[in-house]
Amino acid sequence: MTNSTAASRLFESTTLGPLALPNRLVMPPLTRNRADADGVPRPLMVTHYAQRATAGLIITEGTTPNAVGQTYPNIPALHNDAHVAGWRAVTDAVRAEGGRMFLQIQHGGRVGHPDNSGLRPVAPSPVALPETIHTPSGRQEAVVPREMTADDIRETVADFAAAARRAVDAGFEGVEVHAANGHLLHQFLAKNTNLRTDEYGGSVENRVRFVVEVVRAVADAIGPDRVGVRISPGVTVNGVEEGDTDDIYAALVPALAALGPVYLHVIFADPGQPLYRRIRAAWPTTLIANPALGFGGPLPADGGKAAGERLLAAGADLISLGRAFLANPDLVERLRTGAPLNPLREANWMYSGDEAGYNDYPTLAESAALV
Repeated sequence: MTNSTAASRLFESTTLGPLALPNRLVMPPLTRNRADADGVPRPLMVTHYAQRATAGLIITEGTTPNAVGQTYPNIPALHNDAHVAGWRAVTDAVRAEGGRMFLQIQHGGRVGHPDNSGLRPVAPSPVALPETIHTPSGRQEAVVPREMTADDIRETVADFAAAARRAVDAGFEGVEVHAANGHLLHQFLAKNTNLRTDEYGGSVENRVRFVVEVVRAVADAIGPDRVGVRISPGVTVNGVEEGDTDDIYAALVPALAALGPVYLHVIFADPGQPLYRRIRAAWPTTLIANPALGFGGPLPADGGKAAGERLLAAGADLISLGRAFLANPDLVERLRTGAPLNPLREANWMYSGDEAGYNDYPTLAESAALV
């Protein structure tokens, strides 16, 4: 172990609101399609999360708060008692291993298909996803979503709050509201997916309204110290084009901060980017930064450790590393000791549905036993 590795701030204990964390490393939401067809977490998910319990914090994969919000097949959900029981098995196992978990609440909006949910997707405006989408019978053209009515909006806000209450019942320390990556809340923010002319469309102040209403309802339901929010400024995943990124986040971040969430989670964060620095300066509580490691490119040999340390030096509080946690259940120990990382087997990333590329990555101890 080198002195620089031993001294890294990534391994410092810290706090997240009232929650004590043993280190600053976060396992972020990672879609893996391992739930059953009804959205109930399966036993292999219990194993997967428990294997990674040494993370300072685990945030689950995106979990839908209602049926119409389902994105792909085998996505977990949290809108009935069976879902609560399935997730309770996960949180019990992680807690038994000393871990802590937040659940990410994710509504796909137009990122969905009737063959996945049984329902026509809903969205701010009837603008289809400009790419195919995975379904049980293979990839299909996306359908034009139904534009949400005022009643749809009110019901969806209520569904987010209900899912947050169920998350607490299921044993989670809190929830993360997903307002990123081209899903429903992000669709309300972006000009090319929000063509509305009512109080939820047009001006930046109107386009941030839905996100603020969702976060307020969730915070009212379970308390702001149990609520985080994920954003992806400027990210064009799922065909989103924000159009006025700087203005959106200049309005959104202070509006969210006024509600008192315990953290803001910024993906593809770059400490050299002026907008990221402005967000850091404007956010009064914990900032989780997910380093920009080259979307779609190879994972750095250090799994993003050096990039995470640069973000800590630039004011981030916690660092989320996605692909590195997928391939390394003992990532914290590997980074702490400078041990090599397992290579990521991307062929088993999604849609395979079994243990391969999910629970069969060896720990250092397991690798040593095979030598």
